[in-house]
Amino acid sequence: MEQRAIARLGREVSVVGLGTWQLGADWGSVDPASAQDTLEAAVDAGITFFDTADVYGDGRSEQFNGALHGRHPKVFVATKMGRRVEQLTENYSAENFASWNDRSRINLGVETLDLVQLHCPPDGVYESDAVFEALDRMVDNGRLRAYGVSVETCDQALKAIARPHVASVQIILNCFRLKPLEAVLPAAAEAGVGIIARVPLASGMLSGRYDQNTVFAADDHRNYNRHGEAFDVGETFSGVPFEVGLQAVEELKALLEPGVTLAQFALRWVIDQAGVSTVIPGARNAEQVRGNAAAAALPGLRQQQLDGVAEIYDRLLRVHVHNRW
Repeated sequence: MEQRAIARLGREVSVVGLGTWQLGADWGSVDPASAQDTLEAAVDAGITFFDTADVYGDGRSEQFNGALHGRHPKVFVATKMGRRVEQLTENYSAENFASWNDRSRINLGVETLDLVQLHCPPDGVYESDAVFEALDRMVDNGRLRAYGVSVETCDQALKAIARPHVASVQIILNCFRLKPLEAVLPAAAEAGVGIIARVPLASGMLSGRYDQNTVFAADDHRNYNRHGEAFDVGETFSGVPFEVGLQAVEELKALLEPGVTLAQFALRWVIDQAGVSTVIPGARNAEQVRGNAAAAALPGLRQQQLDGVAEIYDRLLRVHVHNRW
């Protein structure tokens, strides 16, 4: 699989990674055997970049990734911290960082974490020199090799990129969310900051498998967070109303080449955007992993296809998302 270098990280990552939120919680139940099969299938498909967080299943996802790292020491596991407390800037303190870091190191079974990302922190964090000085000390002390920020908005991303030691920015980027193309990706490329594209399938909407009759489990965020009841609504279907998303999906299907699934098309669209380091679709089983990984081997999208995505975005989606995130 293609590997892309992240200058500030000092290493390469697979252009298709694996997001493992769904192996922890908020997507219905996943049994340990299925989680292990999913992770092993990712390694077999050439995936080297795995993304998790300390709150995914209260550490369950980190533990799955830690076991994988134990079997395959060369894989790169990025985790996150910051969502275990009320989202106030003052809670992003050196003391809390140390506590969260200790917990993640135990869950992942390592002394030094590959990459730790602040997990969609409040706006005040980006203005705090003390926050980034504390992270610098954690690197100096061998607690982590590098740090980044997972963001909700493009403005937050640009503030993170301006910090000299931020190695990566994780941001929602998909066929429903085009705004990062305007300023965030060019700024990251110029600064040598990696772009980790999350929610690339819009919570599964861009798999093309949902319709008006689709029912999600009670413990699935696609049920309980439709309107942002639990966390930022942009994390669920990328903030696009369900019915609007279904309409956009039907139009996107007309852009597909024979033999290419909508999910693969959507992932290839992300891969083709200049400045993207890795895209991290989730998967609940080995078959989904293999299908997602196959997007890396597809030819780049034709200009007509890229223009088609932009036209659908401008006509159906822009009004719902562009000025919010």
